[in-house]
Amino acid sequence: MKGMNTERVSIKSLLETLKDIFRLSLPYKTRFFSAILLVVVGSAIWLTVPLGLRSLLDAVFEQENYALLNKLSLGLIGLFLSQAIFTFGGNYHIEWVGERVITDLRNSIYAHLQKLSFSFFANRRLGELTSRLSNDVGSIRVALTDSLPQIITISITMIGSVSLMVVLNWRLSLVIFLTVPVVTVATRFFGKKIRALSKNVQDKLADTTAIAEETLSAIRVVKSFTREEYEINRYRQATEELFATSRHKIVLTQVFWAGVGLMFMGTLVMIFWYGGREVLSARLSAGDLVAFIVYALNISRSVGQASRLYTAINTAAGASERLFELQQEKIEQDNKFNKKNSYSRKTIKGRVEFDQLCFSYEDGKQVLDTLSFEINDGQTVALVGESGAGKTTLLNLIPRFFNPTKGEIRIDGVSVNDWNLNNLRSFISVVPQETHLFGTSIYENIRYGKMDATKTEIEQAAFDANAHEFITQMSDGYQSLIGEKGVKLSGGQRQRIAIARAILRNPSILLLDEATSSLDSVSERQVQQALERLMENRTTLVIAHRLSTIQHADCILVLERGKLVESGTHEELLYKEGIYANLYELQFSEKVNI
Repeated sequence: MKGMNTERVSIKSLLETLKDIFRLSLPYKTRFFSAILLVVVGSAIWLTVPLGLRSLLDAVFEQENYALLNKLSLGLIGLFLSQAIFTFGGNYHIEWVGERVITDLRNSIYAHLQKLSFSFFANRRLGELTSRLSNDVGSIRVALTDSLPQIITISITMIGSVSLMVVLNWRLSLVIFLTVPVVTVATRFFGKKIRALSKNVQDKLADTTAIAEETLSAIRVVKSFTREEYEINRYRQATEELFATSRHKIVLTQVFWAGVGLMFMGTLVMIFWYGGREVLSARLSAGDLVAFIVYALNISRSVGQASRLYTAINTAAGASERLFELQQEKIEQDNKFNKKNSYSRKTIKGRVEFDQLCFSYEDGKQVLDTLSFEINDGQTVALVGESGAGKTTLLNLIPRFFNPTKGEIRIDGVSVNDWNLNNLRSFISVVPQETHLFGTSIYENIRYGKMDATKTEIEQAAFDANAHEFITQMSDGYQSLIGEKGVKLSGGQRQRIAIARAILRNPSILLLDEATSSLDSVSERQVQQALERLMENRTTLVIAHRLSTIQHADCILVLERGKLVESGTHEELLYKEGIYANLYELQFSEKVNI
């Protein structure tokens, strides 16, 4: 199965990726740029602090002026206070924009996922998609809310500090200028490697999420086969691979940070040594030296922050690429089959035609081979055949979960490729073998068939589905919570809830995929009665494992390796003594032996 890790892995330039990230904030540009302005003012104020310290020290050591000392001290307090106010305001609004953008991004990606084709999800692991929504979006949040204020502060601090250092003593500034190019080269070298590793970490994290998701959602299977230790080991192996990749990234990151820190500490020692000589030579005052050292510390701290920031931004860039790639996946409506002038109707009769239909999955293996038959409106047609004959695939082509490789399906004489997709599916209900219910109330699960249904309509649908009795016997009735995927209900109860949901939808075409095959005799009888009510006056295509449930079908189609090999009523097919007759005899003899 194709996973997320097989997607395009090319890495765009960091600048392009950052542009993509910050472009998300354009809807809030007024607040965004106002916040940046506040941060800029706060950072500029901070640059004047060393000059105030210089004046304060000179007032003490050279002028011995107590009045000036008091004024300068109060002035510094005012600077600190104003800097704190501007920085707070700027950071708050940037955080606000960041959180708003992340909320919008989550909603946008989730909405985009809802619009992707069925085949997209057939080729992806649910846990990996969940990881994109949580972990990857969280990484982008860091770039927007944490990194941006630091970028502004660091940029202003470094540019301003270097400029003022040159003004104070250009000879002493040369020490810094010798260090910065080396750090810049090292940052680019390590940054590319860290970014690639960050992307690998996100992939490994997605793998662990996928394993946990699929295992916990199938916990009944895990426990019934006593595979707890196997699943523990499988998850442990994935987390160990994540740890190994993360450790490699940590080593590279720490080597980078330590190297940068060591380089600038050495630079500070050189500044102390050379600056001390300048003071002793009377070419520099003590206040100038202190201001110079503070500016040098600012630069050293800024470079250290920049190295960490570069790592964080590369991590966010790696995560964002995965999200932007996901957003570039073509939605179902974004193809040649969904033109603006697509066919749409308020009601349909439900006549379905299959014309020379062929279908194969991505591996090229032919699943359906030149099928041609018709289902008149209101007819019930059953599909019979061994596992892998193509029955479920055929059902999936009608609501266009997949598109035929060749041939055509027509509903009321119109190709499904020409129908408006939402309009087409509004006339179809599917009741699968494995019913999926949501972890909410019974009421909400039935209402899913028709969101504007009244309470009376919902209860009537449940009654028609033979579900009303067991629902009313539950502690909270229709408001009873049924657990994840309806785990608190029996198989027969889940199926009847699903049938009630389909009845409420009131479809013109009904697709039943072995809806009773996994039930006991009592549950099967109750579900079969509900299905018979549901099938009345509706075009129905049913896949049946138990042939006894389809004896009254208007037509039975027998598939073998994707081809239609027999067709007719139950009696006609028994008379032919072909594949269907053999299958029926086999099931009948098994029932007799039991």
